[in-house]
Amino acid sequence: MKILIAEDDNASRRLLKLILVNAGYEVIEAVDGAEALNILQTGGDIQLAILDWLMPEYDGPQICEILRSDKKFDGIYLILLTVQSRKENLLEGLNAGADDYLVKPCDREVLLARVNVGKRLVALQQELANRVAELENALEQVNKLHGLLPICSYCKKIRNDSNYWQQLEDYISLHSEAEFSHGICPDCFTKHFEEEMK
Repeated sequence: MKILIAEDDNASRRLLKLILVNAGYEVIEAVDGAEALNILQTGGDIQLAILDWLMPEYDGPQICEILRSDKKFDGIYLILLTVQSRKENLLEGLNAGADDYLVKPCDREVLLARVNVGKRLVALQQELANRVAELENALEQVNKLHGLLPICSYCKKIRNDSNYWQQLEDYISLHSEAEFSHGICPDCFTKHFEEEMK
């Protein structure tokens, strides 16, 4: 998992990076809000960001608001890093679009626990997105059988999208998960075989 750390204090940023790298994460650093925002908007594969509340250019809550205004960034898990622990400040950060927060100085175990929560939620969101895509694809396949189908009134072949006539069974098999077993209906039995049995 790729994590962005946006922190203008060099010592704090290097400590956070050391903890996360030792835990197996790939870390990208930003020294101010503008750099962080640029990386997030152009990076594409960053799934979690730890943003310092107070930074030059853009602060953490501002970055959260900018990202949350664009649905493209809904999947990024955002953690604010702050010295503030008052309820009003925390609510401000969460209302700006942060998913979680860490109070400085960060405890190693708390940091890793919060990052693990973010990792699980990102994985769940991705799994959900994949399932939705599968369902949409399945619905698209079902919808292919809707609408007007040109069918020959004599041989019952269907004209497909390529203007080619094919057997009804072949057409339905291609556009659905239906399988066929063949039998004979009473009317056809009477028409084709009853005379022979007399």
